[in-house]
Amino acid sequence: MSISTPNAISTPSTSPTITTDALIIGFGKGGKTLAAKLSAAGRKVVVAEASADMYGGTCINIGCLPSKSLILSAEQARRDGANSTPETREAAFEAAIKEKRHVTSMLRDKNYHKLADQDNITVITGRAHFTGPHSVEIATAEGPVAVTASKIFINTGATPRIPDIPGIHTTPGVYTSTGLMDLDDMPQRLVIIGSGFIGLEFASMFADFGTAVTVLQHNAEFLPREDADVAAAIRAQLEAQGVKFLFNADTKAIAPAADGGVRLSVAVKGMTRGASQACDSTPAGTGNAHTDITGATDTTTTTSPTSNPTDHATMSHVQTKPSDDGEPRFAEPAEARFCLTTDAVLVATGRTPNVEGLHLEAAGVELTERGAVKVDELLRTTAADIWALGDVNGGPQHTYISLDDYRVVWSQLNGSDRPYTVKDRKHVPSSTFLATPYSRVGLNEREAKAAGLDYVVKRLPVAAVPKAQVMRRPDGLMKAIVERNTGRILGAMLLSVESHEVINIVKLAMDLDAPASTLRDMVFTHPTIAEALNDLFA
Repeated sequence: MSISTPNAISTPSTSPTITTDALIIGFGKGGKTLAAKLSAAGRKVVVAEASADMYGGTCINIGCLPSKSLILSAEQARRDGANSTPETREAAFEAAIKEKRHVTSMLRDKNYHKLADQDNITVITGRAHFTGPHSVEIATAEGPVAVTASKIFINTGATPRIPDIPGIHTTPGVYTSTGLMDLDDMPQRLVIIGSGFIGLEFASMFADFGTAVTVLQHNAEFLPREDADVAAAIRAQLEAQGVKFLFNADTKAIAPAADGGVRLSVAVKGMTRGASQACDSTPAGTGNAHTDITGATDTTTTTSPTSNPTDHATMSHVQTKPSDDGEPRFAEPAEARFCLTTDAVLVATGRTPNVEGLHLEAAGVELTERGAVKVDELLRTTAADIWALGDVNGGPQHTYISLDDYRVVWSQLNGSDRPYTVKDRKHVPSSTFLATPYSRVGLNEREAKAAGLDYVVKRLPVAAVPKAQVMRRPDGLMKAIVERNTGRILGAMLLSVESHEVINIVKLAMDLDAPASTLRDMVFTHPTIAEALNDLFA
C-alpha cells in the first residue's frame, strides 16, 4: 500500500496516525531489503523517505550507479575521440547525462514499486523525526503523519561534508558530487577540492570527457593510506589523462569570477614564488600575470609538456613590493596566496552521517564523537528496539555494507540461534573506478609492516597479462601481501582493468582461509584477467 507516489502525494489531510510493526526511515539498500523481507514474513512496514527523488537510496540515484554510467560514457568518449573538440565533447556529455538520467529514473521507479505495491508496506514521502522512543512524525507535503512502531530502523545514509570556506554555500558553480552529475553543460575547467577516491573518480571521468581538471589537496602526500608505489602509479595514470595536482593547498575563500566562473583564493604552503596577497585585491584585468598553476616554482605541482595554459584553472599571482634598489623582491614565505579561476568546483571532502533533523534525543539514541549513530556489533542503538543500518552508523560507506547490515539485523529478527554480527564480517573489498580501476582488500604493505607481520610482497605488472594486452589496457600493477610462514593472504591491491571483478576472487580465498597457493594453482579460463592471479601468487 502506498500513500505517496513518485509524481504525487496523496497523504490524507486529516493528519493520520499509523500503528505498524516496523518503521524504516530511509529508502537505502539495507532498509529497502529489510522492508521486503519483513513484508514477506507478514509484518506491517512503513518506509519513510524524505524525497521522491531518492527512492532506492543513494547508490541508484546519486551514487555508484549514476557515476558509473557517466564513467563508462566518458571512457567511450575517450576511445572514440569524442573528447577532442568542444563540439564533440558537448555532444558526448549531453548524451551521457541523458543516459544517466534514464537509468536512474528507471531504477528509482522499479525500486519504488518493489515496495509500494506490496500490501504490507506503506511508503510515505516526507522528513521523519522522533517524538518519543517508538513514535515518529513524518512531515509530508500535505501535513504531518504520526507513526508508532514496535521496531524502528534508521537508514538515512550520509551527506557530503562541506568545509567551512567563505562563499562555498553561496557561489554559483560550486557543487557536490550530486549536482556535478546532473549538469546540462560540461564545464571546460573543473577544480576539485579533495583528492580522496570520490574526487579522483570524478577527476578521471571529467578528464576523459575532455574537461581540464585541477585537484587541490590540503597536505603534501597523495593517497597517504595507500602504499607509495601504488599511489605513485595511480597518480601517474591520472596525470597521463591530463589531471593536474596542487598539494599543500588550502582554499581560503570562494566567490563568483568576473567571467561568470568561480574564483578561489588558495593558500599554498612551501611556494617559493611571490608573496601572499588577498584574492580580492588582484581582480582580473589589473595587468597581473595569469598562468597555469604549473607556472609556480614548487615541486608539489605537476605539469605536462603539451599542456595548454589556458585549458586549466588559471592562477593569478602578484609579486611582492620592489626592494630598495627597484628590483622585484621574491620572498620565500611559508605560504603563498593565489587566485584560481575555473568554470566549476567539486567539493569532495568526504561524507558525514545524515542525522540532521531526526531529533534522535527524543528516542534516547546517542551519537558517536564523529556524529554517527552509536551502535553495537548487532547494530542496536542506545535505545531499545531501534537499529541503524548503512552509512548513518559510521561503518564503511559502501552499498554492499548496507546490504550486509541488513543481514545483521535480519538474523536477530528471524529467530536465529546465533545472530550474525558486524564482527563476523570479513575482508571488505573496495573499488575505485578510475580509467584503470583500483581495487583492494585486506592489508597493504604499509599496514602489514605497522602490524609487525612477517610477510612477502608479490608483484606483477599488468603488461604481463595476455588479456590486458588483448584489451589494449596494459597499464597498472598487481600487488599482494602474503604471510611468510603460513602462506596466508593478507591483502591485495589491483590497479588493473577489470580489477573490480578479480578482487572478489581474492576476497573469497581470504574468507575461506585458502593459502596463496590455492590461487597460484587454480585453473582459470583463458584469456582472462583473473588468470593473472596464477602469476601474482607464484
